[in-house]
Amino acid sequence: MIKADIAERIANANGFTKLESMDLVESVLSIIKDVLAEGEAVKVSGFGSFIVKEKNNRRGRNPQTGEEITIDARRVLIFKPSEVLKVAINKS
Repeated sequence: MIKADIAERIANANGFTKLESMDLVESVLSIIKDVLAEGEAVKVSGFGSFIVKEKNNRRGRNPQTGEEITIDARRVLIFKPSEVLKVAINKS
């Protein structure tokens, strides 16, 4: 599924035009992206949480040469699904 598919489903379910629905989807995703870029968590009830974690510098190896290198600190995005989502996915 892509953004256009999500916008189409919103349009069909709520009577919006496809353009209005796409603007809505873009707005929501932009807000989520901005909040995550600031390092804050985004929690969507019944869906899950997007959490930004800080990783420290660490030692690693170049797999081709075996040379030891330092892997720079960085931020990574983690998604933790809610129990409701887990149950919905595992329904058979």
